[in-house]
Amino acid sequence: MLISRTLIDAATAANIPLDEVVFVDCRFDLADATKGDRDYAESHIVGAVRADLDRELADMTTPANGRGRHPLPAPHDFEAFLARIGWRPDLQVVAYDGAGGALAASRFWWLARLAGIDNVAVLDGGWPAWIASKLPVDNVVPTREPTSVHARFDESGAVSADELRDGLASGRFVLLDARATPRYRGEVEPLDPVAGHVPGARNRPFADNLDAHGFFRRPEELRKAFEGVIGPHASEEVVHMCGSGVTACHNLLAMEYAGLCGSRLYAPSWSGWVSDRTRPVATGHA
Repeated sequence: MLISRTLIDAATAANIPLDEVVFVDCRFDLADATKGDRDYAESHIVGAVRADLDRELADMTTPANGRGRHPLPAPHDFEAFLARIGWRPDLQVVAYDGAGGALAASRFWWLARLAGIDNVAVLDGGWPAWIASKLPVDNVVPTREPTSVHARFDESGAVSADELRDGLASGRFVLLDARATPRYRGEVEPLDPVAGHVPGARNRPFADNLDAHGFFRRPEELRKAFEGVIGPHASEEVVHMCGSGVTACHNLLAMEYAGLCGSRLYAPSWSGWVSDRTRPVATGHA
């Protein structure tokens, strides 16, 4: 079943029969890494399984070695997670978090797409939209029959630091930094040891993708905004980054939703870039 491959609204998601959908609860709080688990235990969408950013959507078990604060999980580990939650090709997957997809749901979406899953979408408005619509919730941890999953990961969806450097130098890439403008400019840096941005990067804060109510802006509005930033570059020449490769996925999702398909991710992002102090750093406006 394919209902959506980008975004899905709460009413549409709630009308999918439970045996035809798998909800993935990706709520996470960067200031309290255990809060997402506590929130899930208290209440979640009926039938939802849990995907924690630090456990399932990143590999925090080994030294980062330049891979950033949230290194990508090994393909076989993400594949094993999909098998544990009983993923099948005929299921619509709906990921949600508490921030309109900005914290971890878009990261799950990108990983799933990288694994070749087409029928995966992010819940527009996230958990707040579901609650505001008074849709069913419970605190039951579902029992799902494990499946056998053999995913084909598209490694071309991510770029390395060397590829990024060369692509920027040649003018082939345009790099969009999803962090808030003060962090991009280097005015503040709450998480990483160096402030600033990759030379040549353009600032596109992920928060600009959402309206005042936490929903994604209309596709045509997003398309106009992104085209204003990337200029004549094709969407396939766009690379996204942020602090650790999480909120950058929100920009990637927004572009896809706007019909600008094929952009890629520099997953280590700023935390990975500055792990090598020989790499150049820029501050202020681009």
